[in-house]
Amino acid sequence: MGPTIAVNQIINRYYDLYRENEIIFTKDIIRYLKIDLRQIYVKCAGAQWPCIINSTSFQMTKIIIGTAGGAFQQITKKDAPPVNIRYCFIEDDGHPIYFFVSCHVTEVTPYMNSKDLAVVTLTFTQRPPDDLILKLGTLLDAKSGFLNRKTERIVLNDASKRLLGLSKKESIIFVQNVPRRCILWDLSFSGAKIVIMGLANFLKGKDCMLRFMFSDPDEVVDVKGTIVNVDPIEGRRDIVSAGINFDENQVPLSYKIRINDYLSTNKKTFLEASSVLQAKREAEEKEKAAAENAVKPVPSPAPSVQQEQSAGSSNASNV
Repeated sequence: MGPTIAVNQIINRYYDLYRENEIIFTKDIIRYLKIDLRQIYVKCAGAQWPCIINSTSFQMTKIIIGTAGGAFQQITKKDAPPVNIRYCFIEDDGHPIYFFVSCHVTEVTPYMNSKDLAVVTLTFTQRPPDDLILKLGTLLDAKSGFLNRKTERIVLNDASKRLLGLSKKESIIFVQNVPRRCILWDLSFSGAKIVIMGLANFLKGKDCMLRFMFSDPDEVVDVKGTIVNVDPIEGRRDIVSAGINFDENQVPLSYKIRINDYLSTNKKTFLEASSVLQAKREAEEKEKAAAENAVKPVPSPAPSVQQEQSAGSSNASNV
């Protein structure tokens, strides 16, 4: 069964917004996407060779190959035959999924001034498969959300926990490597607020690592940060609320994607509800206007000049 209309809309949105954005395959991205690096190949002239994929976008990819190998000799010819790049991802069920994209060579440069390795830019000759756009677009959209929606807070309740896939509000925070129990209060891309036992003087300014236990899929995500403020809780001298700022350079990709998915879903739901409410208001106004027009008395037409003359003639005859 193919993707639904809603998924197709998301894919087209990703392609239109991020078609020129390049993703560099860091260890975090490779781990999250579950890329099988051993199964990445460049194909040309009926043969295929393993290569290192350096980066990609929806329009091109950059690979690293040896200058002494057959791949380099074939794809850098003046009249090189068509080239295909094969991506390989591991699905949640453990099975591989392959994507083939046709392309042509547009640039060849030495890799870090090496004579033995080269970076080859392959420009796609067609739009890449939808599944590839969806996988890469999810990352790019999370990156955009992380940059533009850092301070939007998500208050944790039953509904938000369910949408985030957060197993429970009870968690663990490591304050200077010492584990302590806490309760998650709210979250954002850039930080969190927790409730914890302790004194302000022993918490504020301390480095920490906050743990999140997610489901679907099950994973434990640790985010490093610093406790930047501590406020007392009224009526309790042993419990405080602590605000944490995350280290932006060490926020895991999986955390960014969960927060971005929640904010995007919440925004979409709000816009849909607003559209429904606006349509309802417009319908009610139309009904009200129609009802008002229905009860208005119809004015009698003014007598014409001919009718007045006839009436006058009739009165004269009676006299």
